[in-house]
Order: sequence, then C-alpha cells, then structure tokens
Amino acid sequence: MSQTNNGYGRAMLEGMNRYWRVFATGLSFATFGLGGVLLWALVFPVLNLLVLQQERRTEWARVIIRRSFRGFVGLMKGLGVLRYELIGLERLERGGLLILANHPTLIDTVFLMAFVKRADCIVKSHLWNNPFTRGPVRAASYISNAQGTELLDACITSLRAGNNLIVFPEGTRTPANGAITLKRGAANIAVRGACAVTPVVISCVPPTLGKGDKWWRVPERFVQFRIEVKEDIPFQQFVAAGRSEVMAARDLTDYLQQYFTKENQHHA
Repeated sequence: MSQTNNGYGRAMLEGMNRYWRVFATGLSFATFGLGGVLLWALVFPVLNLLVLQQERRTEWARVIIRRSFRGFVGLMKGLGVLRYELIGLERLERGGLLILANHPTLIDTVFLMAFVKRADCIVKSHLWNNPFTRGPVRAASYISNAQGTELLDACITSLRAGNNLIVFPEGTRTPANGAITLKRGAANIAVRGACAVTPVVISCVPPTLGKGDKWWRVPERFVQFRIEVKEDIPFQQFVAAGRSEVMAARDLTDYLQQYFTKENQHHA
C-alpha cells in the first residue's frame, strides 16, 4: 500500500511539474514578445535621440539586445524550463569570427546572441515587419536575407568590420529525424571572405522546440542545452592553387555537413 501511495505521489508531482513548465514556457515567450515591443516602442526611439551617430547607435542596440537575450535565457533557467552548459566560450572573445552552428531548436539564435559580443546575423526578411522583432532587428542593422546578390558582400563586409557573424548553414531548424543538410551560402562566405570557420555544436536533451514542434508540448522533464564552441576550421585547405571558389565552397560544405552530422550523432 505504501509503495502504491509513493508511486501515486511521484506521478502527481511529475504531472504538476510538467504543467508548471508548460505555464513557464508560455510566460517566457510572452515576456520575449512583450520585450520586443517595448524595445521597439520605447527603448530604441530614446536611443535614436541620444546617440546620433549611426555606427555607435547600432553598437549600443546590439549591446541592449545581447543583454535582453541573456535575461531571457536566465528567465527560462530560473523558471525551471531548461538548464544549459557552455563549453569553450572563451573562443568567442575574438572579433571577426564566422560562427557556424547547427540548429536543433527555436531558441538557438537567442542563446548565441546572448553570449556573443558584437554579434551580427542574417535575419529572415519577414522579421523586419513582425511587430515583436522589427524593433530590435532594424535598430541593430542585422543583415536581411532579402538582399539577394548583395547578401554575400554584406556578410563579408560585416566580418571585416570586426563583427562576429552568426550563421545557421542549414537555413532552418534540423528536422525531427536529425538529418543535417547544409546550404552552400556559409561556405561561400568563408571562401570568398578568406575567413576561418568557428563551429558551434548545440544539443538539447530531451529534444524540444524543434522543427514542427508546438511550444506547449514540453518534454516529461526539463531540458539540458549543451553549447560547445569548437576549434576553428581553416579555409586554406579547401582553397588549393588553381581551384575555383565554387569548387572550394562545395568541398567545404561537404566537410561541414559531415562534421555537424558526426557531432549531432555523438550528442544524440
């Protein structure tokens, strides 16, 4: 009888914990959305008045966003939604980095933007008009993927200015089956910009907030994020004498796909 009661009590506590994490996740995302609106409506207009120089204004906007995202990550951790582990973060203290990461969850961008100084990123064009994101995106002068043929040049210019460019070479979140397929754009940036790749491997156990997942379908227990900054991958080995940039980008893409696939399988 005692064992039955203990089992019932344990199941009840686990159920209550799960309901709490559903509520806490919803609260976190609501706070994120509200924060985006407040930044757009209040913070960045004041910043525009106080800082007249465009470059300095962009720099301050990015600092505000980084600290806001750090607060959001801290909120999710404090509410018991997730825990996280950062490994090799000191490698991101440099400038002019091309940071390539796999993309298992909805909040990967938030994690990286929270901990990378002078971060720049490629933003989907629809986010420029989204009421929850357009304020931060426009104030920080992030790179829009609607730039077409100018996109590659904009990325290289950002890197040469000392910014740390965050790119998810899959272009979207990794599908549920875990199959990683990279687009060639990130490799083109590395080859044409003569820039090493700084890989970041992100894992989330148990899986949540993946492609097609609803935010309220939380796992049975809290999730553990692991974000590891790996050693740089030099571009020179792919740019042999006489090889075209197209071939070099193709080979680098193939290498990175095998690299991230292997890392993803290792942490699955």
